[in-house]
Amino acid sequence: MPPTAPPVHVDLLSDTLTKPTDAMRRAMADAPVGDDVFGEDPTVRRLEARVAELLGHEDALFAPTGSMANQLCLRLHVGHGEELVADSLAHVLRAEMGAAAVLSGISSRSWVAEHGLLDAAQPLALMIPDGGTYQVNTRLVVVENTHNFGGGTVQPLDQIETLRAGTRDRGVAMHLDGARLWNAHVATGVPLDTYGRQFDTVSVCLSKGLGAPVGSVIAGSRDLMASARIWRKRFGGGMRQVGILAAAGLHALDHHVERLADDHARARRFADAAAAGRPGSVDPQRVQTNIVVLDVSGAGWAPAGFVEEAGRRGIRLYPVSATAVRLVWHLDVDDAGTDLAIETLVPLLESGPSS
Repeated sequence: MPPTAPPVHVDLLSDTLTKPTDAMRRAMADAPVGDDVFGEDPTVRRLEARVAELLGHEDALFAPTGSMANQLCLRLHVGHGEELVADSLAHVLRAEMGAAAVLSGISSRSWVAEHGLLDAAQPLALMIPDGGTYQVNTRLVVVENTHNFGGGTVQPLDQIETLRAGTRDRGVAMHLDGARLWNAHVATGVPLDTYGRQFDTVSVCLSKGLGAPVGSVIAGSRDLMASARIWRKRFGGGMRQVGILAAAGLHALDHHVERLADDHARARRFADAAAAGRPGSVDPQRVQTNIVVLDVSGAGWAPAGFVEEAGRRGIRLYPVSATAVRLVWHLDVDDAGTDLAIETLVPLLESGPSS
């Protein structure tokens, strides 16, 4: 028989691991439902209207996954053989299995953004809106906020506004991969619609920090969302009595947004402890939200080895690069779990791997 895996005491692998609370499950069980392919699920319609209003757009569409939500938006803006530009660590380039090229024939180019932070001058210099007969036409710029692989960093609003001003007159659209936009909003106090109105389309995730089991929502104009509904069906995302899932999203919007500040505080507390135990492993000032990217190489660890040793001690992490691991705080990691992560991981940083 295979060896028994060690128990997981604190799971910091991702905020996608959250389980629905008992109250959320009750809301799901009580949700009125209908056939959403026909636009007849009342709970889905409530969720879509709520998210559209929050993000400052005319309409919205529920999608089963964050990747599908992004891919729908890319398909709306970019034709076959045309291109999008995004930073080199963007989720749409790094973690969606080449879907833009496979599903929609979209080409892509990227710029390098330190810690994932947007410098509007970089995409503006990269864009080629009119490539003529020799170069690919740029049709879309994708911005991710907060930035996952950048370490949960929040994009500066002034840079977003500068990018919007520079793309508008050149006929280039903007899409916001806002899977964790809720975190950016809570961390900065910037209203969701202040972010949302800068973009032609926005995707937001319900199944990460907000703790719903499934689902994302995209928002944009009525015309774009009508087209997105058709493409959702073509991509295999047409759903039936899905109000039981939309109800989880509505419950999350009512109860789980402001509490994201607790995740941010716990992540920062861990970062402070890690930086004290191994200076240079993380800059706590860069830990703005719920993600900590921890450089373990200074302690002599390879990320895979650190993750393995942490796992033996009941802490689950994710190796994010050749030198670093990622830790993500969420609804199911409390103060006690944070304390245990500090007590377990900081000594590993201090001592390094055993000989």
